[in-house]
Amino acid sequence: MGPWWIGRALFFLLMVPGILAWGKEGHYAICKIAEGYLTEDALAAVKRLLPDSAEGDLAAVCSWPDEIRFHLRWSGPLHYVDTPDFKCNYKYCSECLVFCNSTMLVLMKSNSLRLLCGLRFEKLLMMVRSREIGDCHDTAGRKDRCVTGAIYNYTMQLTTSYHDSVLESKCEYLCIMGDTFICQFMISGYILLHPFMMTDNLTEALMFLSHFIGDVHQPLHVGFLGDEGGNTITVRWYHRKTNLHHVWDTMIIDSALKTFYNSDLATMILAIQRNITDDWSNDVLSWETCSSNHTVCPDPYASESISLACKFAYKNATPGSTLSDDYFLSRLPVVEKRLAQSGVRLAATLNRVFASGAKIAVG
Repeated sequence: MGPWWIGRALFFLLMVPGILAWGKEGHYAICKIAEGYLTEDALAAVKRLLPDSAEGDLAAVCSWPDEIRFHLRWSGPLHYVDTPDFKCNYKYCSECLVFCNSTMLVLMKSNSLRLLCGLRFEKLLMMVRSREIGDCHDTAGRKDRCVTGAIYNYTMQLTTSYHDSVLESKCEYLCIMGDTFICQFMISGYILLHPFMMTDNLTEALMFLSHFIGDVHQPLHVGFLGDEGGNTITVRWYHRKTNLHHVWDTMIIDSALKTFYNSDLATMILAIQRNITDDWSNDVLSWETCSSNHTVCPDPYASESISLACKFAYKNATPGSTLSDDYFLSRLPVVEKRLAQSGVRLAATLNRVFASGAKIAVG
């Protein structure tokens, strides 16, 4: 069920009161909400993949990637995507997407896999070698290493491992980012990127995916490059010195728990679930849906996040400012809705990945 350090990391999570990203409470809430929207097939697959220490509870492991990022340092850049300062927009790889959707797109049949990924590669590479890479890259400029890239990657790993049809998946589309080409597999109607390392550990893939779908909904995980998503903006949260990113990761939720929910996370989750079924019921279908029957669609989520970051997170949060009731009470509804959207969308993604007919084979 995974390497020995998964269990130790999970034990450590129980001992540490505050961690990175949404924080333990936020990620727990997201995955607990998602559990309520899983189909029978998806729930069975998830339970089969979870480590024994989770005792069948996806929410128990949703913060795991925050702890192992110090053990697996390559995973650090996969928690966020930086965007250009003050532009308030996100583009995975604008030039690449233009190319992939242009008349230059090459559609091949399954028996042409070798031709597409081999003989035609150099010719296509010459066409687009100079194209820019967009926002999804790490600080060293390595392309596709960001939270949206990670979501594509781990969705693809789970899907290709669970569907018999993967053996017939076709390398139908070729997209070239700078000097690197990416064969994109058409799976369940979605073109999934595989820009970096595959792992045979589907337990890890599930935990990474569940966590990263949460991360991409935190507005400052799609924040500005210049301030590292608010990490370098020092503020006071009431009387406590902190940074803006931490306010959105943890402190808004912590304050909400103490102020409105008697410090009980379960009560907060129930309140969000009631909002989903009542106030937001007309929005749920649109939250669940990916365009063109895609399996996963993190790019719109990232675009939503940077828009919210500009409208709510950065606004009135200048370096040295004190954030108190006005900021807290006007931003809490944004945070709670993002937690709700994360949970609904995580469930929808897992439902598509583990749709009826999927083959469950865990080594």
